[in-house]
Amino acid sequence: MEFLNKKQRANLREFNFKLNDTKFYGQMFEPAKVEAILLIVHGMGEHIGRYGTHFAKAFNNKNIAVLGFDQFGHGKTEGKRGHTPGYDENLDSIDKMLEEIKDYYGIKIPVFLYGHSMGGNLVANYVLRRQSNIKGALISSPMLRLAFDPPAWKMKVGGWLRNIYPTFTESSGLDLEAISRDKAARDKYAKDPLVHDKVTINYTLPFFDAGEWAIINAGILNKKVFIFHGTGDRITDHNATADYAMAAGKNATLKLYKGGYHELHNDLCKEEVLKDMTDWIETFLYDSFML
Repeated sequence: MEFLNKKQRANLREFNFKLNDTKFYGQMFEPAKVEAILLIVHGMGEHIGRYGTHFAKAFNNKNIAVLGFDQFGHGKTEGKRGHTPGYDENLDSIDKMLEEIKDYYGIKIPVFLYGHSMGGNLVANYVLRRQSNIKGALISSPMLRLAFDPPAWKMKVGGWLRNIYPTFTESSGLDLEAISRDKAARDKYAKDPLVHDKVTINYTLPFFDAGEWAIINAGILNKKVFIFHGTGDRITDHNATADYAMAAGKNATLKLYKGGYHELHNDLCKEEVLKDMTDWIETFLYDSFML
């Protein structure tokens, strides 16, 4: 990682790395003592800076470093807004970041993946498709299926455009009211200059296909995952999350938060969610230590 100037916040460091002729931007929130590392894979239209709040603090308080990067077409990473060169390239970016973590921290500190929404789709697939030394993964409101059915004509046109015009851009149509039950969280999202609603064909159809693939193939999961979703999510389908967990069997721990909206870490139940996440990691570490 190529580190940039350290920000005023004592535990924040910024960095860049290169992949696929693209310069990626990342942030690291590091406690004084690092006992574990959480690598964030964020959702569609957002950026890693949104996690440098109560989210990072909850993990830093448990001696867990939090870091992540803006994905293709997002935040301060280079490239056309809302566009990715391909699904595999997104998985490659996780591989690259894990290599950077290994070079920086060494191999003794355990690493966990965290993916939200689109990032949850990537992490749910990553643990099935790629070999790595991560200890486990946390998956929040994954975009395995949408909570609504897109118009059939739109899907048909999208399939046609995917082959001839993969960079075709449209609005994601995100319902801002469905992000969180907390109005302050919604207002902050709406005013964030790095948030966007742009999405290309290459960021939609391949992800939909990958979501179905993950559910069908979850039985091959050989990592421990904590996968969770709000039952009030109107953006991604919590039933698809339950299907993934059921297919994964004993390696998956599922929790559904009654009435919870899409961004559970920014919802009214955020304190419970963050405690469940940090508890899961701490229990995992304790059980591993006792073996």
